[in-house]
Amino acid sequence: MSQAPQHEQNPAEVDPAEAIVDVIPWVLPLAGALLIFLLAFIAVSMA
Repeated sequence: MSQAPQHEQNPAEVDPAEAIVDVIPWVLPLAGALLIFLLAFIAVSMA
């Protein structure tokens, strides 16, 4: 008799998407602040 393959997940494996989810609350505001600063800098330098 053949046995069905057992799909055991290693608890040490981390899903890349789950690793990024913890960082998103820090990255999005920082990226937004940087973008606003750069746009303001461009507007001031063009004026």
